[in-house]
Amino acid sequence: MTHTAVITGGNKGIGADLAQALLARDYTVVSISRHAPEVTHPRLHSVEADLLDPQAVAEAAAQVASTHEVTHLIHNAGLIWPNLIEEAEPSDITGLAQLHLGSALTLLKAFLPAMKARAFGRVMFNGSRAALGAPTRTAYGATKAGMIGMARTWALELAPHGITVNVVAPGPILTDNFWGIVDKDSPQQEALAKRIPMGRLGRVDDVTRAFLFFCDPENSFVTGQTLYVCGGASVGSLQI
Repeated sequence: MTHTAVITGGNKGIGADLAQALLARDYTVVSISRHAPEVTHPRLHSVEADLLDPQAVAEAAAQVASTHEVTHLIHNAGLIWPNLIEEAEPSDITGLAQLHLGSALTLLKAFLPAMKARAFGRVMFNGSRAALGAPTRTAYGATKAGMIGMARTWALELAPHGITVNVVAPGPILTDNFWGIVDKDSPQQEALAKRIPMGRLGRVDDVTRAFLFFCDPENSFVTGQTLYVCGGASVGSLQI
């Protein structure tokens, strides 16, 4: 069986690293993001779309479904929009709900007929340790927690069709999103690393390996699960 993986936000960071790992395993990969990947490969395709825009997501989903038989959907794209309660707005929640939840639903509905026809599929979310709570994460924490509930629901509905649904929930990972909040190589970054039980911040390859476990066709008896890749931060306190 050949495999085609759609990765939202597959142009940089965790998404780009996962794309390369899947290409090395002979997957076809489609990145859906606002910008094309910086690298090229005969089996790497790009669809540019803003996932905050429901119409753009619907058009991208239809385009990909018409040209590819998708077996894997990895919803990796995300934004943080951090702020304290006093500065938070309901529009923050609706915006991130569209990005983190609504776009995933639109994409899955487009790809689901092909998955059901094969009696095989792998659906994954890039969640966050912040789903357990973190200061300044009103909208982000709420919508990342929503991923867990939605994934568990989908897992129950899709298990009879041979489709698994799981969440990888990273802690602080050294990506542009992280450095958008914490200055690179700053004392704050060093102090945060020391507060993590494993004594370091995460790397993109730490997260990629977790996704590869859930991607594997042989791992068909694990569904509805959330795997925290956080150096132990999910079992202790962490304040960014």
